[in-house]
This record gives sequence, structure tokens and C-alpha cells, in this order.
Amino acid sequence: MGEFDAWVGRSERRTDRVDAGLAARWLATLDLAAGSGSGVPQGLHWCLCVPDAPTAELGEDGHPLRDGGADSFLPPIPLPRRMWASSKVEFLKPLQLGESVERTSTVAGISDKTGGSGKLVFVDIAHETHSGRGLAVREMQTVVYRDAAPAGAPLVPPALGEGTFDPAPWSAHRPVTPRESLLLRYSALTFNAHRIHYDLPYASGIEGYRGLVVHGPLTATLLLDLAQAELGDNALAQFAFRGLSPAICGETLHLVMRGTGDALELGAFAEDGRQVMAANASIT
Repeated sequence: MGEFDAWVGRSERRTDRVDAGLAARWLATLDLAAGSGSGVPQGLHWCLCVPDAPTAELGEDGHPLRDGGADSFLPPIPLPRRMWASSKVEFLKPLQLGESVERTSTVAGISDKTGGSGKLVFVDIAHETHSGRGLAVREMQTVVYRDAAPAGAPLVPPALGEGTFDPAPWSAHRPVTPRESLLLRYSALTFNAHRIHYDLPYASGIEGYRGLVVHGPLTATLLLDLAQAELGDNALAQFAFRGLSPAICGETLHLVMRGTGDALELGAFAEDGRQVMAANASIT
């Protein structure tokens, strides 16, 4: 039996509404125009049913504090660094403007291993987002907790090398440069106070990053927008992504896609060719 097995199976429910104000702010954040229908673009579900812990109940890193109490949804894993490692998403029904939603989240599994950076603990969280029309989005999210970087360790990721990303093998390519304003707005949309996204002294001096870190779901959202531009509104039935390396604010990201139908491959790459995120998708 693992130390945190008692947390497996714990659930929480949150409600929200896909209101026009949220949709307008989401579109403005991503420099997108409003669509012609009532459906909202894929990826906006990450801005719904967000954690709303009081400010006094946030930890040093900006995430809600975790304890061993009966009301604690996530286990009190003592490792200080937290990252959104990956997600597997099923889009079952497009969310519609004006409808109310309920999300049920359940701790599906907890596992640990030792890697090059020390001990790692992975928490799998199953999310189901329902609207009045039934189950709309199903997602398996993996969060990883890890040790702090040792004193004197080099900042991550390494400085950009001399290589250059080559988009030639990809059928769709879009370069973007996430700036501080984009990170701040996305943090506001998702009610995310994790300091690695807006507090540079903390991000570099405490967590050991070379700069402000672009949110994993923000990079994933940019990939979803690339897919929408190529395939049309709400075209994907499944989408999965995995973070491979931190994306740094102010540095160009190359968003790419290739393949067709049920064999779509997407990715995000740094200017020197370092892969930041790997993703795949299907339309059925």
C-alpha cells in the first residue's frame, strides 16, 4: 500500500457557466475572432470550474495548500515543485455559450518513481465536464510533483543553442512568441496563481527556470487553435499532449501539425529545435 492510497477515489464537484464575458476574454487573450455559432472553441474548458481557494490558503508557489484533512482533494505530497505533465482529452459535445456546466474530478491513481532530478510523484486526475446536454469533455490529467533543484544547479531549460527549427516535414506551421501579457491573462482566465508564470525572481531564484514559464495548457490551447484553423471549428474528437521541456516567455514557439483523420501529430518546438510539447489528435 502506498502512503497516499487513501486519496485514490476522492472526488470533488464544481459548477460554472460558459458566459459571454469569459468567452470574450478568452478570445481576446488569444487574439481570436468570435465564431459565427454558439459553440465555443476547444480548450476553453480549462478556464471553467477552476480552483477558488482563498488567497490566504495558497502556498509559497501560489498553488492551494494541501493537507491531510478529510476535505483535502489532493494528497499532501511533501515535494515542493508541481507541474501539469500531460492530459488526454475527449471532446464529446461542443460547449455552448450560456450553458451551465458541472465538472466532477476524481483522483484516479498515484504513483512514484526516481528520475534524474530525484523523486517524482505522479497524480492522475479524471475530469468529467457535463452540460445540460450530457457529458461534454472527458479528460485524464497527470500532475507531477518533484524535488527542488539542488543548490547551484544550472537553470532549465538550457540557453538556446545554435540549431534552427526546420518546419519542412510539417504540413502546418505557425510561429508565436508568448509575452508576459499573454501569460498574465491566461493565469487570470484559469485563476492560476502559480508564481513561475509571472514572478521572475521566484521562477529563476527558487524554482530554477531560465525565465517565466509558459503554461502547459496554454501551449496545448495554441496547438488546438492551430488544428481549428486547419480543420474547422470543434473538429477534434480526441487530443492528448505531453510536456517535454519548459517553454520560456519571450522566446519563439514553433507550432506544427501533420497527418490526417485519426493520425494527427502536433508539436511545439523552441527556436533551436528543442521539443517543448508532443501531441496527437483524431477527428473521430
